[in-house]
Amino acid sequence: MNDQKKDLQTNEEAPKTNEGAQSSPSFSWKRFLAKKWVFPATYMAAAAIILTLMWVYQDAGKSALDGEFGIQSKTTVTDNVNKPDAVAVNTVTETMQHPFKEKDLDVILPFFDSKASNEVRQAAMVEYGDTFTPHMGMDYAKHDNTAFDVLAAMSGKVTAVEKNPVVGNLVEITHSNGLVTVYQSLADVKVAKDAEVKAGDVIAKAGRNELEKDQGVHLHFEVRQGENGQSVNPEQFFAEH
Repeated sequence: MNDQKKDLQTNEEAPKTNEGAQSSPSFSWKRFLAKKWVFPATYMAAAAIILTLMWVYQDAGKSALDGEFGIQSKTTVTDNVNKPDAVAVNTVTETMQHPFKEKDLDVILPFFDSKASNEVRQAAMVEYGDTFTPHMGMDYAKHDNTAFDVLAAMSGKVTAVEKNPVVGNLVEITHSNGLVTVYQSLADVKVAKDAEVKAGDVIAKAGRNELEKDQGVHLHFEVRQGENGQSVNPEQFFAEH
Protein backbone atom coordinates (compact mmCIF):
# COMPACT_ATOMS: atom_id res chain seq x y z
CA MET A 1 0.00 0.00 0.00
CA ASN A 2 2.76 2.34 0.91
CA ASP A 3 4.52 1.41 -2.30
CA GLN A 4 1.42 2.28 -4.32
CA LYS A 5 1.19 5.70 -2.63
CA LYS A 6 4.82 6.36 -3.40
CA ASP A 7 4.28 5.42 -7.06
CA LEU A 8 1.22 7.69 -7.21
CA GLN A 9 3.11 10.59 -5.70
CA THR A 10 5.96 10.04 -8.10
CA ASN A 11 3.58 10.00 -11.08
CA GLU A 12 1.81 13.14 -9.89
CA GLU A 13 5.04 15.05 -9.24
CA ALA A 14 6.64 14.20 -12.53
CA PRO A 15 4.34 16.31 -14.67
CA LYS A 16 4.82 19.23 -12.36
CA THR A 17 8.58 18.98 -12.76
CA ASN A 18 8.32 18.82 -16.56
CA GLU A 19 5.84 21.68 -16.68
CA GLY A 20 8.11 23.82 -14.57
CA ALA A 21 11.07 23.08 -16.80
CA GLN A 22 9.13 24.15 -19.93
CA SER A 23 7.64 27.34 -18.50
CA SER A 24 10.88 28.75 -17.13
CA PRO A 25 12.52 29.74 -20.53
CA SER A 26 9.20 31.18 -21.78
CA PHE A 27 8.91 33.35 -18.71
CA SER A 28 12.51 34.60 -19.11
CA TRP A 29 11.94 35.43 -22.81
CA LYS A 30 8.83 37.45 -22.02
CA ARG A 31 10.72 39.36 -19.34
CA PHE A 32 13.48 40.04 -21.87
CA LEU A 33 11.04 41.32 -24.49
CA ALA A 34 9.30 43.48 -21.92
CA LYS A 35 12.38 45.66 -21.54
CA LYS A 36 12.05 49.04 -23.33
CA TRP A 37 15.38 48.97 -25.11
CA VAL A 38 14.89 45.60 -26.82
CA PHE A 39 12.77 46.67 -29.83
CA PRO A 40 14.82 49.83 -30.69
CA ALA A 41 18.04 47.86 -30.47
CA THR A 42 16.62 45.09 -32.66
CA TYR A 43 15.39 47.64 -35.22
CA MET A 44 18.79 49.38 -35.38
CA ALA A 45 20.61 46.07 -35.81
CA ALA A 46 18.26 45.01 -38.62
CA ALA A 47 18.65 48.38 -40.36
CA ALA A 48 22.44 48.15 -40.16
CA ILE A 49 22.39 44.68 -41.69
CA ILE A 50 20.10 45.81 -44.54
CA LEU A 51 22.29 48.86 -45.33
CA THR A 52 25.42 46.72 -45.30
CA LEU A 53 23.85 44.24 -47.72
CA MET A 54 22.80 47.11 -50.03
CA TRP A 55 26.32 48.54 -50.10
CA VAL A 56 27.83 45.16 -50.82
CA TYR A 57 25.29 44.58 -53.61
CA GLN A 58 25.92 47.99 -55.21
CA ASP A 59 29.71 47.61 -55.08
CA ALA A 60 29.46 44.13 -56.58
CA GLY A 61 27.19 45.39 -59.38
CA LYS A 62 29.45 48.37 -60.15
CA SER A 63 32.53 46.16 -60.25
CA ALA A 64 30.76 43.76 -62.61
CA LEU A 65 29.78 46.59 -64.97
CA ASP A 66 33.26 48.09 -64.88
CA GLY A 67 34.76 44.71 -65.68
CA GLU A 68 32.29 44.02 -68.48
CA PHE A 69 32.64 47.34 -70.31
CA GLY A 70 36.27 48.04 -69.46
CA ILE A 71 35.42 51.21 -67.50
CA GLN A 72 38.06 52.46 -65.13
CA SER A 73 36.64 53.97 -61.99
CA LYS A 74 39.22 56.68 -61.77
CA THR A 75 38.23 60.26 -61.08
CA THR A 76 40.44 63.24 -61.73
CA VAL A 77 39.78 66.12 -59.36
CA THR A 78 40.90 69.65 -60.05
CA ASP A 79 41.46 71.78 -56.99
CA ASN A 80 39.92 75.05 -58.13
CA VAL A 81 40.00 76.48 -54.62
CA ASN A 82 43.68 76.04 -53.79
CA LYS A 83 44.76 76.25 -57.43
CA PRO A 84 42.43 78.76 -59.11
CA ASP A 85 44.74 79.08 -62.13
CA ALA A 86 44.49 75.38 -62.99
CA VAL A 87 43.38 74.81 -66.58
CA ALA A 88 41.85 71.60 -67.92
CA VAL A 89 44.35 69.68 -70.04
CA ASN A 90 41.84 68.98 -72.81
CA THR A 91 40.75 72.61 -73.17
CA VAL A 92 41.41 73.86 -76.71
CA THR A 93 41.38 77.56 -77.51
CA GLU A 94 40.03 78.30 -80.98
CA THR A 95 42.12 80.58 -83.14
CA MET A 96 40.51 83.20 -85.34
CA GLN A 97 40.88 82.60 -89.06
CA HIS A 98 40.44 84.90 -92.02
CA PRO A 99 36.78 85.34 -93.04
CA PHE A 100 37.48 84.01 -96.57
CA LYS A 101 39.22 81.13 -98.31
CA GLU A 102 40.61 82.80 -101.41
CA LYS A 103 44.32 83.62 -101.52
CA ASP A 104 44.16 86.47 -104.02
CA LEU A 105 42.35 89.01 -101.81
CA ASP A 106 43.78 92.41 -100.99
CA VAL A 107 43.21 94.71 -98.04
CA ILE A 108 41.71 97.68 -99.84
CA LEU A 109 40.95 99.67 -96.69
CA PRO A 110 42.92 99.07 -93.46
CA PHE A 111 41.94 99.41 -89.81
CA PHE A 112 42.33 102.90 -88.35
CA ASP A 113 45.16 102.80 -85.83
CA SER A 114 45.31 105.94 -83.71
CA LYS A 115 48.97 105.22 -82.91
CA ALA A 116 50.03 104.97 -86.53
CA SER A 117 51.63 107.72 -88.57
CA ASN A 118 49.55 110.52 -90.00
CA GLU A 119 49.84 109.08 -93.51
CA VAL A 120 48.61 105.65 -92.38
CA ARG A 121 45.72 107.16 -90.45
CA GLN A 122 44.62 109.20 -93.48
CA ALA A 123 44.59 106.03 -95.59
CA ALA A 124 42.19 104.47 -93.06
CA MET A 125 39.55 107.19 -93.27
CA VAL A 126 36.17 106.69 -94.96
CA GLU A 127 34.56 109.57 -96.81
CA TYR A 128 30.77 109.63 -96.76
CA GLY A 129 29.18 112.80 -98.05
CA ASP A 130 31.15 115.65 -96.57
CA THR A 131 32.32 113.65 -93.56
CA PHE A 132 35.47 111.60 -92.96
CA THR A 133 35.24 108.89 -90.33
CA PRO A 134 37.86 106.40 -89.05
CA HIS A 135 37.56 102.97 -90.62
CA MET A 136 37.09 100.54 -87.68
CA GLY A 137 37.45 97.31 -89.66
CA MET A 138 39.28 95.81 -92.61
CA ASP A 139 37.96 95.72 -96.18
CA TYR A 140 38.90 92.80 -98.46
CA ALA A 141 38.33 92.52 -102.22
CA LYS A 142 39.42 90.41 -105.19
CA HIS A 143 41.54 91.80 -108.00
CA ASP A 144 38.76 91.38 -110.53
CA ASN A 145 36.12 92.94 -108.24
CA THR A 146 34.02 89.75 -108.21
CA ALA A 147 32.13 88.17 -105.33
CA PHE A 148 33.61 85.55 -103.00
CA ASP A 149 32.38 83.44 -100.09
CA VAL A 150 32.43 85.04 -96.65
CA LEU A 151 33.25 82.60 -93.82
CA ALA A 152 32.69 82.66 -90.07
CA ALA A 153 36.05 83.59 -88.53
CA MET A 154 35.31 81.55 -85.38
CA SER A 155 32.59 79.31 -84.04
CA GLY A 156 29.74 81.08 -82.29
CA LYS A 157 26.11 82.17 -82.31
CA VAL A 158 24.59 84.52 -84.88
CA THR A 159 23.26 87.40 -82.79
CA ALA A 160 22.22 89.77 -85.59
CA VAL A 161 21.21 89.64 -89.25
CA GLU A 162 20.19 93.01 -90.66
CA LYS A 163 19.85 95.00 -93.84
CA ASN A 164 21.22 98.47 -93.24
CA PRO A 165 20.76 101.25 -95.83
CA VAL A 166 24.30 102.53 -95.25
CA VAL A 167 26.54 99.53 -94.49
CA GLY A 168 24.43 97.01 -96.41
CA ASN A 169 23.56 93.50 -95.30
CA LEU A 170 25.36 92.60 -92.09
CA VAL A 171 25.87 89.56 -89.89
CA GLU A 172 27.05 89.63 -86.29
CA ILE A 173 28.46 86.53 -84.54
CA THR A 174 29.14 86.35 -80.80
CA HIS A 175 31.85 83.95 -79.67
CA SER A 176 32.46 82.09 -76.41
CA ASN A 177 35.58 84.14 -75.63
CA GLY A 178 33.53 87.36 -75.52
CA LEU A 179 34.59 88.67 -78.91
CA VAL A 180 32.06 89.68 -81.55
CA THR A 181 32.83 89.52 -85.27
CA VAL A 182 30.87 91.74 -87.66
CA TYR A 183 30.54 91.19 -91.42
CA GLN A 184 29.18 94.04 -93.56
CA SER A 185 28.67 94.78 -97.26
CA LEU A 186 27.21 91.30 -97.80
CA ALA A 187 25.10 89.63 -100.46
CA ASP A 188 23.20 86.33 -100.42
CA VAL A 189 23.19 85.93 -96.62
CA LYS A 190 22.88 82.22 -95.72
CA VAL A 191 22.41 82.34 -91.92
CA ALA A 192 19.64 83.46 -89.60
CA LYS A 193 19.66 85.00 -86.16
CA ASP A 194 20.27 82.57 -83.26
CA ALA A 195 21.88 80.01 -85.57
CA GLU A 196 25.02 78.22 -84.36
CA VAL A 197 27.94 78.34 -86.79
CA LYS A 198 31.39 76.80 -86.87
CA ALA A 199 34.61 78.40 -87.98
CA GLY A 200 34.82 78.23 -91.77
CA ASP A 201 31.07 77.98 -92.40
CA VAL A 202 29.90 80.04 -95.37
CA ILE A 203 27.61 82.79 -94.05
CA ALA A 204 27.26 85.01 -97.14
CA LYS A 205 28.98 86.43 -100.21
CA ALA A 206 30.83 89.69 -100.58
CA GLY A 207 28.68 92.52 -101.92
CA ARG A 208 28.34 96.28 -101.99
CA ASN A 209 27.16 98.99 -99.60
CA GLU A 210 26.44 102.69 -99.70
CA LEU A 211 29.06 103.77 -97.15
CA GLU A 212 31.98 102.29 -99.09
CA LYS A 213 30.52 102.27 -102.58
CA ASP A 214 33.83 103.36 -104.07
CA GLN A 215 35.32 100.05 -102.90
CA GLY A 216 33.07 98.02 -105.20
CA VAL A 217 32.37 94.38 -104.26
CA HIS A 218 34.11 93.75 -100.97
CA LEU A 219 33.82 92.48 -97.40
CA HIS A 220 33.97 94.81 -94.42
CA PHE A 221 35.16 92.80 -91.37
CA GLU A 222 35.25 94.01 -87.76
CA VAL A 223 36.21 92.52 -84.38
CA ARG A 224 34.64 94.05 -81.28
CA GLN A 225 35.24 93.49 -77.60
CA GLY A 226 31.78 92.35 -76.60
CA GLU A 227 28.38 93.50 -77.83
CA ASN A 228 28.50 97.21 -78.70
CA GLY A 229 32.10 97.13 -77.51
CA GLN A 230 35.17 98.86 -78.88
CA SER A 231 36.44 97.77 -82.28
CA VAL A 232 39.99 96.39 -82.34
CA ASN A 233 42.41 95.55 -85.13
CA PRO A 234 41.47 92.09 -86.50
CA GLU A 235 45.05 91.36 -87.59
CA GLN A 236 46.17 90.75 -84.00
CA PHE A 237 43.88 87.72 -83.72
CA PHE A 238 44.89 85.83 -86.87
CA ALA A 239 47.12 82.79 -86.34
CA GLU A 240 49.80 83.96 -88.80
CA HIS A 241 49.99 87.38 -87.13
